[in-house]
Amino acid sequence: MKNPIRLFLFILFAAVLNVSYAQTSQDGTKKTQPEDKFTELMGLVRNYYTDTVNEEKITEDAIQKALEDLDPHSSYVPAKDVKRSEEPLVGNFDGIGITFQILKDTIMVLEVIPSGPSEKVGLLAGDKIVMVDDSVVAGIKIGNEGVIKKLRGPKGTKVKVSIMRHSERNLIDFNITRDKIPIYSLTASYIAQPGVGYVRIERFAATTMQEFASAVEKLRAQGMKDLILDLQGNVGGYLYTAIDLCNQFLGDNELIVYTQGVHSPYYPYYSNNHGMFKEGKVVVMIDEGSASAAEILSGCLQDNDRALLVGRRTFGKGLVQKPFTLNDGSEVKLTTAHYYTPSHRCIQKSYAAGTKEYREDYKERLESGELFGTDTFKYADTVKYYTLNGRIEHGGGGIMPDYFVPYDTSMNSTLFNQLVRKGVENRFCLDYVDKNRQALASAYPTADAFYNNFVVDKNVLAQYWAAAVVDSAIKLLPGTNPKTFDDFAASVKNDSSSNFMRDFAKSETLIKARLKATIGRNLFDVGMFYRVINSTINNVYAKALKVISSPEKFDVLLPRSKNEDESGKKGKTEKLKKKIKVTTE
Repeated sequence: MKNPIRLFLFILFAAVLNVSYAQTSQDGTKKTQPEDKFTELMGLVRNYYTDTVNEEKITEDAIQKALEDLDPHSSYVPAKDVKRSEEPLVGNFDGIGITFQILKDTIMVLEVIPSGPSEKVGLLAGDKIVMVDDSVVAGIKIGNEGVIKKLRGPKGTKVKVSIMRHSERNLIDFNITRDKIPIYSLTASYIAQPGVGYVRIERFAATTMQEFASAVEKLRAQGMKDLILDLQGNVGGYLYTAIDLCNQFLGDNELIVYTQGVHSPYYPYYSNNHGMFKEGKVVVMIDEGSASAAEILSGCLQDNDRALLVGRRTFGKGLVQKPFTLNDGSEVKLTTAHYYTPSHRCIQKSYAAGTKEYREDYKERLESGELFGTDTFKYADTVKYYTLNGRIEHGGGGIMPDYFVPYDTSMNSTLFNQLVRKGVENRFCLDYVDKNRQALASAYPTADAFYNNFVVDKNVLAQYWAAAVVDSAIKLLPGTNPKTFDDFAASVKNDSSSNFMRDFAKSETLIKARLKATIGRNLFDVGMFYRVINSTINNVYAKALKVISSPEKFDVLLPRSKNEDESGKKGKTEKLKKKIKVTTE
């Protein structure tokens, strides 16, 4: 720690962790340890500093900065935030069982969790919550945190909500008993094409394996033989969940991953031959947002020649964090080890330039052209690593896909970007479903009916443009009052940077797909959103379908024949040498 400030932070960090090591010099004099020095310093501040100080805030700020200096993923969670921070991975929280969004300063129910406490008493999607425990919550500029604070509470406690419903003149009161509410980590599963299932995993949580098993069972009942596994944007989660999921695709005694650190001895994890998907082709969708546990899974399946990877290079997080609870209930998530894929590569990207540069890696990929296919990325680790059957891979910067798919911006336009920046799409779709819920439910009683038959026509677009005018995303010529789609084409004010019809022609497929997907999500669930997006504008998904429909592409995953060339033999030899070295440590 060359920087004095960093030294101070390290001292404080050690003190908070209650690290205490007594050292004695050869002449018997006791050496002062960093934590002792800090204690002395805080005593001086407490007794002699000119103003009052918030010691708790100083301590927490210093801990956070000290951890930042270690690596980008060691972190500190204050005691008051520990429970909330764990909810997405634990897989549940105590509440009333709804998803909501604030629209026009009103809490709108988007979804009622099946079998949850709100469904049991009769709340419906589209209901507007006006009062909670006789306190008005509509029209008071309440935020998401305020809503959560009012609706969540310990299991078994009661809360009264008063809602407004389209079919009723008066408010309807519901007394709801809070309960455990599941948070699903698997957000979509369906048959992508005959014989091919699709599963999207958002995070690796405590409930992921149960959700995955259920999805596989349902898809197999519908004829699934092969699987597309979507890990795009999956930021990771529990290590043991990733290991369990890897195990579902492997045979007996195959290396899944191993962890190792200065204070964490080598520890390998192997498959046990009890997996539920050991047969059938597998394609994994990845991108720059796939990280940590998602990289363990994709790296494991790639190294064991069990799956083909499609998309773009993953994030590059190869560090393992272990939570330590401090005396006040706060928590330190400290990096204790690196993890290594079966070919013994660590995919952690460099963070030597600092946390800021590390976090802005996406920007670097964008500006360098890597996301669009330009060969600008060079692995920091120049060692060649070999898959089970001798394919060459690299470490030190994420998992590289077997089939690269460039980031697609061909449908972007000034009009589309303005609609996104202004948040028009989300507000319009909420309002559209709210106003037309009964008609939509009657016309599209099932998810399949909506997916196959709903069309974003000129009537829907005209309503969308009207909402865009209200939100100032587009401007009209003076004296115009358009009602139809064609009216808008002649009434929108163009400028040097934007031409309404030209931009719409460029972004039409993108705009219509996102409108249908978001309306479908609000009418059914988030699974419908991904189903629509995948089939219309997700080029990684399109490539995954092409790959899984081409059996010859999977030949590279098969064991090499006896007539393999010398480079293949060398690859296998290096692989075996490394395996022997690791398994005998």
